[in-house]
Amino acid sequence: MARNEKELMSIADERIMGTYRRFPVVFTRGRGTRLWDVEGREYLDFVAGIAVCSLGHAHPAVTEAIGEQAKRLVHVSNLFYIEAQIEYARLLTDNCALKKVFFCNSGAEANEGAIKLARKYGNDHSGGLRNEIITMTSSFHGRTMATITATGQEKFQKGFHPLLPGFRYAPFNDLETLAGMITERTCAVMVEPVQAEGGVRLPAPGYFTGLRRLCDERDVLLILDEVQVGMGRTGTLFAYEQEGIIPDIVTLAKAMGNGFPLGATLSGEKVAAAFEPGSHASTFGGNPLGMAAARATLEVLLGEGIIAGCRDRGTYLLARMEELRARHGIIADVRGRGLLVAVELGCEAAGIIARAMKRGLLIASAGPNVLRFVPPLIVTEQEIDQAAAILDEIFKEGE
Repeated sequence: MARNEKELMSIADERIMGTYRRFPVVFTRGRGTRLWDVEGREYLDFVAGIAVCSLGHAHPAVTEAIGEQAKRLVHVSNLFYIEAQIEYARLLTDNCALKKVFFCNSGAEANEGAIKLARKYGNDHSGGLRNEIITMTSSFHGRTMATITATGQEKFQKGFHPLLPGFRYAPFNDLETLAGMITERTCAVMVEPVQAEGGVRLPAPGYFTGLRRLCDERDVLLILDEVQVGMGRTGTLFAYEQEGIIPDIVTLAKAMGNGFPLGATLSGEKVAAAFEPGSHASTFGGNPLGMAAARATLEVLLGEGIIAGCRDRGTYLLARMEELRARHGIIADVRGRGLLVAVELGCEAAGIIARAMKRGLLIASAGPNVLRFVPPLIVTEQEIDQAAAILDEIFKEGE
């Protein structure tokens, strides 16, 4: 017998660890930019699993690829060559400046791999002296012990001390301070092209070209965490393409498989050589099922004009939010790149998010007073208009 929403939430609260502050809704199916809950209510989804379902829910090409692969082979060990992994690795690196890849299962694992690779490379090339990594304040890199240490936000670290040694924090967009922090022990600088969890904070013009130059001058690796901003989200396949630079290491996850859990750490040949057999591994990383989902996702992204559409829809979404800002004093700022857009408020975001959900619109936050919009890249102008109209009503009610 089917359970109703209240029964299901009660079981979840009883049986599942309370690591999430969940909204009171149970979703059962999705299609494109829409979700339906167990009671049959429809929602316009501008969260997309937090920038995961870039092609929308239940995309037919990804669904078919997963189903067909599941009929043939779901998993074998990385002790053996895997056809689906090889084919996807070729497709991914053909479209990236970095030609070596390690596959894993999440963004935290991808960043963990990047941290290990940078330290291994630094130690190998310095007799064990260069293994410190500088990350940015307000950054977010994951929830493992290494990646919460790398994360420059105390709220994610609270209760988990002692943190791992070997990390320092520099202010984002401040090359002068960063330059003064690099020492003979520094092996890498790790930074997000856009600080998504940190409030959708954008780099200053010239910041990344200056950062690349600084890392080259000091013989320090540059790691770009593109877990949330990669795979087309900012209007190019990789966000670094818009900065005119090539990083030494780049990490991916979230949108790689349109919902299938995947992650990847990419680097150039010289840096990748630091990883030898036995130095890093992942049981499920690069398994056939995940690679089929990833390949189908990337082929659609590359072949159907979706990334160009992301740039256009992102411009349109920014414009609609700016119109709201002009009408409502509660909006302090609007910013973003591609379909990663923030609306900074003069109040707590939680109440606005809850009221939007009651009206059938799902949005996320990026800090206590910042609304974050990360809809599927297939979102239409009409759907953006619908979201803007709902927010307009909410803001009017609060005036």
